[in-house]
Parts: sequence; structure tokens; C-alpha cells
Amino acid sequence: MDTTRTRASSGSPYEATVGFSRAVRHGQHVIVSGTAPIWPDGHVMPEAGAQARRCWEIALGALAELGGSVSDVVRTRHFLTSVADVDEISDAHGRVFGEVRPASTMVVVAGLVDPRWKVEVELDAILSD
Repeated sequence: MDTTRTRASSGSPYEATVGFSRAVRHGQHVIVSGTAPIWPDGHVMPEAGAQARRCWEIALGALAELGGSVSDVVRTRHFLTSVADVDEISDAHGRVFGEVRPASTMVVVAGLVDPRWKVEVELDAILSD
């Protein structure tokens, strides 16, 4: 079994100061950190669905950087700030993972680090040999 550990970076200035990676691959397992809906220029779209789509774009990009794809995803997690956004966020998840159907959790939280964020996501994947 391959136990090589590799990391993917998003370029966030917080990675070095906080001490985290966008994603870590250890053997066949890939874990993607909490991923927020930020564009490279720092912009955040106001709509919950657009934010969810951006989160999955970033998270799946990190997974791809470490050799995985959407079909390898076995678990997803959503942290959202309002139950009113469940339908939009669920729709975004369904469009990405409708065929894969990973185990998934959705939790409403009091707030996220940036008040503009309506959703933050995580994923876990197990890559094929």
C-alpha cells in the first residue's frame, strides 16, 4: 500500500500562517479542507447556489491536482449559514454528484469566517489503484 503523503495548495495566504493545505493525499485517500466560495480576486458571489458551485470547483480542482476525480468522492460535507439556502446548495451538489452519490452531510452553522460566505464544503475521496 502506498503511504506517500502529498499536498495541494490553493495559494491562500492563510495556508502558511494557519498551517493547513487545501488537500492532502495519503496513499489512496484524499481529504479536501473546508473550501469557501472565493474567486482569485477575492470576490464572493452573493447567491448561495453560485457559492456552492464555486466551492465544488475549487475542491474538485484540488482533488484533480492529487490524481482524483469526482467519481472517487466518497463523502461530502456542507456548512451553511441559513436553512433557506438548502435547495440552492442541494441543487449544486446534485449537479456535481448526482451519478456518484457520496455519503453527505449538511449542517446549518451560526456563521462562517467571512460573513459573505453562505456555504463552505469539504470532501473525502478514495482513489482507485
